[in-house]
Amino acid sequence: IATGEPVVATYDLAEDSIWGLQIGCSGAVDIRIERLDENDATIAAWLAVLERGHLAVLVTPLSGVSGRMLVRSSGSIVGGLTDPATGREAAARARARLCEPEPRAGPESIGGAEVFFEISRPAPVLTIFGAGHDAVPLARQAWAMGLAVTVVDTREALLTADRFPKALLVSDHHSQWAETLRLPDRSFVIVMNHHIERDRESLRFGLCADAAYIGVLGPRVRYQKLLSGLAAEGFVPDPSMLSRVRNPVGLSLGAETPEEVAVSIVGEILALRRGFGGGFLSGTVKSLHRPEDDRRLLARS
Repeated sequence: IATGEPVVATYDLAEDSIWGLQIGCSGAVDIRIERLDENDATIAAWLAVLERGHLAVLVTPLSGVSGRMLVRSSGSIVGGLTDPATGREAAARARARLCEPEPRAGPESIGGAEVFFEISRPAPVLTIFGAGHDAVPLARQAWAMGLAVTVVDTREALLTADRFPKALLVSDHHSQWAETLRLPDRSFVIVMNHHIERDRESLRFGLCADAAYIGVLGPRVRYQKLLSGLAAEGFVPDPSMLSRVRNPVGLSLGAETPEEVAVSIVGEILALRRGFGGGFLSGTVKSLHRPEDDRRLLARS
């Protein structure tokens, strides 16, 4: 901080002589420490991106080159690296990360340089169709896991700030959703109205809006009844649309109570976002923090 030159400090949790905590873990962490210039246009743009929750990547060289650049989802760039060729390749890799269903931060080697890609992204959106008693713990747990929650129901008496203090509440009829309700790309939908007609319209809306995940509460036979009702009205989803539907929704936990069902659903959403299968961890020797393959399970065709 005194010199203005960035440094990387390494802290190893296995070194109890340093930490004195007897943690016994084998993990280590590298921390880059740098002094930021308040007049740096790239840093100012990055702070604005973080404040607004926009999708973007900050590229920071760790070695080999200097400079810094911000790559927005629109493709525009603020700042740059001292080596143009490295900058072009870093920008291309940043855009590739932005196209992933779940963009992740991390370092990469480009030629003789090492750069770090830091990600800013908006909170994933979970839209819950139905404001019944079982939607309350689901909305609460989803918000605690970092999702932006919207609850949709025509029963205004159920759509109260006391029941859903952190959620956006929408009371419009399904005939108005096209104008008033937006499901962002890569968003999540849960259909749990406990009403055949409303569930059918919610399922139709989620399929047509291209939501990445549509969880339908209830047994398989009820889901087939919803599809039969849509077919009778002339709407037959193609297999690619139905591939985004999860029914029965959630992980197999033997859940019974609304709180338990919420754990099951939120657990499934988290597993799919991160690219994991949601099985038991016991006996696992591979990394617990890396996806099971190089693809995200929510990757879009």
